[in-house]
Amino acid sequence: MGIEDQFKDKAQQLKDEAKRRAQQGQERGKQQGQERGKQSQERGQQARERGQQSLDDVEDRYQS
Repeated sequence: MGIEDQFKDKAQQLKDEAKRRAQQGQERGKQQGQERGKQSQERGQQARERGQQSLDDVEDRYQS
């Protein structure tokens, strides 16, 4: 195997590794984005529940 072939092989290895790392980064970013979205949705649900509870409390006071 000549030096040129060794360089080509090493270059291909580096390309493959870079591609693999890029894919892992995309997957990790997608997963983190989904997690952030889920947390945001949960916080919104909690705020809606607190708001509804406040409205119910006000209604109860005025009906009493």
